[in-house]
Order: sequence, then C-alpha cells, then structure tokens
Amino acid sequence: MAGTVLSTRALNRATLQRQLLLARTRLPVADVVTRLVGLQAQTAHTWYLGLENRIEDLDPHRVGAMLTDGGLVRVTLMRGTLHLVTPRDCRFLRPTVQPAIDRGFSASRHGRATRGLDLDALARAGYRLLLDRPLAPRELGERLAELWPGVPGDHLAQAVKDRLPLVQIPPRGVWGAAGAPALAPADTWTGLAMDAGPDPAGLVLRYLAAFGPASVKDVQAWSSLTRLAPVVDGLRDRLVELRAEDGTVLFDLPDAPRPGGDVDAPVRFLYDFDNVLRGHADRGRVLPHEHRSRLASRNGMPPGTVLVDGFVRASWRTVRPRGSAAALEVTLFEPVGAGDRDAIAAEGERTLAFLEPEGRGIRFVEP
Repeated sequence: MAGTVLSTRALNRATLQRQLLLARTRLPVADVVTRLVGLQAQTAHTWYLGLENRIEDLDPHRVGAMLTDGGLVRVTLMRGTLHLVTPRDCRFLRPTVQPAIDRGFSASRHGRATRGLDLDALARAGYRLLLDRPLAPRELGERLAELWPGVPGDHLAQAVKDRLPLVQIPPRGVWGAAGAPALAPADTWTGLAMDAGPDPAGLVLRYLAAFGPASVKDVQAWSSLTRLAPVVDGLRDRLVELRAEDGTVLFDLPDAPRPGGDVDAPVRFLYDFDNVLRGHADRGRVLPHEHRSRLASRNGMPPGTVLVDGFVRASWRTVRPRGSAAALEVTLFEPVGAGDRDAIAAEGERTLAFLEPEGRGIRFVEP
C-alpha cells in the first residue's frame, strides 16, 4: 500500500527544488546539466534561458565555449528531440532511449519511405561519410542518395540521424553565433564510445532525482520509452512509494528533497521547451489544467511561460516595435496581486537584460 499523500503544491515544490527553480545555484554548468538529465535544446539559443534561471551569474559565452570544445553536446535523445547533455550522459542516454527513437522513426514518413532497406548498412555508410567531415543533413542525404538511388535523400539522412548518435556541432547553438546545422558522430566528436547497451534502471533513478516524485507514466512520457513498469518494480527496494491527491501511485528516491507546499517559489520565466513542462504525463503539478490550451501552438513552437507561486500563470515573448528597443510582453492568464505583479516585472527585467541587453520595459496584457 502506498504511503504519504502529497498535495499538488507539495509535488510542485519538490519538482521545482530538484529543477533548481526555487533558488539559483552556483554549481558549475556541467553539473547543472547533469542534474537535470539535460535540457531540451532543439532551438539554437532559447535553452540558454533555462540555464540562466537556474544558475547565478551565468556567462552564456562560456556555455557556448563548452559546446565548441566538446564539454557539452546537442544530440537527439528523449522524445526524439535535441537535448543539451554532457558527453558522459550522451554515452549512457542514447543507447537507453534508442528503442523509442527507433519506434518513432518506423512510424514516420521517413520510416515508411525507407521500409525494406538495410538500415544497418545505411547507418554504416552514413557513419563513413561523416568520418570524413561534418555534413549538413541535406548534403548527407545527397551523398547517400548516390548509394541508394531512387530513395529521396531527406529520408536517407533522417534514417542515419535516428540510427546513429550524431552531434549537431558548433557554431550552431553557440551564444551570439549563427550557423546551419551540421552533423558529426558523437563518439568521434566527444572521444567517448557509446555504452554497450541500455540502462533503463539507471534512467529511472536519474529521472526521479530530477523530476520526482513521479509515476511510471510520467517517466514514460518524459523518455518516450514504454513498458517501464517492470523496471520500476525491480527498483522497489531502492524507492519509496507515495500517492498524489488523485490516488496515482508515485515513486521517489528515499533521500530526495520533498519540501512542503508552503515553501516560497520565486517568479521564473521559462523558455519555450523547458523540460519542467514536459517531464510528466500529468503536467498539473506545474501547469494548471485550465491553462493548458493557452500553450497550444499551430507551428509547434509554444510560448515561453511565467511561473508565479510555482505554477504557470502567464506567457511571455519579446517584442520589437519599429524604431524602439526590445521589450518583454507578459500575457497574464489570470489576475495577479500587486506583489506578484512587481515580482513578475523584476524577474522580467532580469530576463530581458539577459536576452536583449539593450531592451527596456515590461508590458502586461491583462487576462
């Protein structure tokens, strides 16, 4: 029988503390990225804010230098999306989530277009091409199409991208720099071979440390892996069992922090793909159900969001009126008190100074 019942606020505070969103830290960048099990980083630069709102006095140029020298990498991992991770985590995570990547590829238009091909041979050919030099996906596809005529190159390139751990190399992703995507094998770029096989138990433990307490469905939603219930069952002697208010069984590490729901939570501006909003099947611990539709996007690019008292209460964006400096526009989802409005404005000014040093002004759009 599961034990302690945790309120939604208690779940919120536990998750925010583990996500370093209750107070900024002075831990090194690599330690923070490791603690979070990576940051979703499919955009070139928005994820830098995910570090700024967790790390005191973050130097984004230093983070960019870590990408350039291989101390951090951007590689396809959880949910088939690019994540920023350390090379050591790359070698563990990629083999572990590979079954989910394979499943997603098979169900995609690329998988249908390459059905019947020897995908292992295709991956080997792609690897040999990328050993010569990094290639843009389009160029990789063109080179592969010479070997597999009759199959469009974009499908061939995507097969290699999903089959192999490939790093999207700098200058793409470097703060203040621009560049087209180019790919290199993760093992040659980092100097570390991938682990020999998956470690789903290790993944569950790392996930709980960063996102717990959580259910089996939560870790499956975050990772896109399936059939993790037997893995969790095998870890029961290393976990504690709790319950959410709705009766959902939750698992956690015995010594993980679980502060009470009365702990203060500062205002934070989250970037568009922050994993704190993508780490659970039930996002209600951070995103109130009545506000979920406000984050829907036709083009797949959700807005940035604002945490007030630990929960999403607003969205934000930078605006650049003609002839004026950039400003931050905050769209409130519900009325907020004067104290919260002041806190939003103060954190918004800090966010704007990070993103647009010449910017000025916070604009509120009332609910």
